Amino acid sequence: MKQEVHAFRMASPDGWVDGKPMRRALPRMELFEWNDSPWSPGPLRELIIESLSRTLRWGGMLRGLIAPFRAFLGASGAQEVLELGAGAAGPSEVLIDELLRAGATPPRFVLTDLMPQPEVWEEIAARSPSFVAFERSPVDATRIPPALAEGRARVMINAFHHFPPALARAILADAARGSEGIFVSEGFERNPMGFLPMVPVGVAALLANPLLTRRSRLAKAWLTWGTPLAIAASAWDGVVSTLRVYSEEELREMVSPLGGRFRWEYGTYPAPLGGEGYYFYGVPARPAGE
Repeated sequence: MKQEVHAFRMASPDGWVDGKPMRRALPRMELFEWNDSPWSPGPLRELIIESLSRTLRWGGMLRGLIAPFRAFLGASGAQEVLELGAGAAGPSEVLIDELLRAGATPPRFVLTDLMPQPEVWEEIAARSPSFVAFERSPVDATRIPPALAEGRARVMINAFHHFPPALARAILADAARGSEGIFVSEGFERNPMGFLPMVPVGVAALLANPLLTRRSRLAKAWLTWGTPLAIAASAWDGVVSTLRVYSEEELREMVSPLGGRFRWEYGTYPAPLGGEGYYFYGVPARPAGE
């Protein structure tokens, strides 16, 4: 257990980390990303998301997240988690594989999204029936139905930055009202250079995508191999993502009005090639000894 504790860095609520003051983040910028813009071509949005999922898997990008995620699961006591904004469910699949690799039993992931992809989720659930289920109906992450929320924690990997501050606050507030906890993670803190460690694997995943995708292969091949659009849009989204992520100070400010029902933890985790991601989670503040 000592090795797991040292695998990630914890930050205290007073703004100090390991006896040093927290770094000041760049101002957050609310810029567009191709992969979450409704006017962006569907195949382009899909190939960016698919390539990111393969980058997470091929590069082992979430391996350093397993220790804090296991700490969250232990503190929440939840056996099932709702994945909010699941998209193509790449993060869930990677987390399940990494937990099994670490000798841990994964929780049951229930995939949800405002724009669900049941045809994709059915294949994933068929591969991991013990660990994956899904909700076919659209689910608003700011207002989870009580029947779906009961007894479950929530997780959002590499997607929280897509929500503007008002919606981000609502997601955390809804979790504090009706869940066993919420775990938010991003692949970098707010620093444009944080995207660079993902580039080598990301380029390989992007170039291979037309061969590995399940649909729109011709369109994705043209976007990737016949034009610079896929590479340019992916590079833009990667850099912009680093400017949209929330800082620890902003996250703590979001949850400060929620009272003491939850306790909140922030920390960073190591990624390959010198990368560093962050996590922020809240779990019920249970009485001592419970």
